[in-house]
Amino acid sequence: MSRILVVANHTLGGRELANLLRERSEAGGCHIHVVVPAGPDPRGWSHNETDDRAGAQRRLDAALEAFATLGCPVTGEVGDARPVDAVLDALRREPADEVVLSTLPPGMSRWLRTDLVRRVERAVDVPVTHVIGAAEPSSAR
Repeated sequence: MSRILVVANHTLGGRELANLLRERSEAGGCHIHVVVPAGPDPRGWSHNETDDRAGAQRRLDAALEAFATLGCPVTGEVGDARPVDAVLDALRREPADEVVLSTLPPGMSRWLRTDLVRRVERAVDVPVTHVIGAAEPSSAR
């Protein structure tokens, strides 16, 4: 059974991520661990850590419920606001065979502007898969 670390924020409910995870599940089963970095909502005018963590927790809860329909064990956590640190923290506790990064499209994605995919690839010893999706309500259907 493969262990997949999913790192996403506003694309957690996107069809692209759900399709990829469904493919992994159907290919032989997997354990999915979701990390939602507690960063600011890019649509907000202001933010604070309490609100950022609460928003990340709401997105995580919805994603865990949706991904439970995939037939794989699913766990998750709210992580550090810095996505690379969130990945490394999670991997210390939950070893993974693959890291899946789900981002908004180029131009919209703050993570892509900071070269997150390449930074994570350099920081970890497992394959990194990048999924580009839209911000959508959580649904694994």
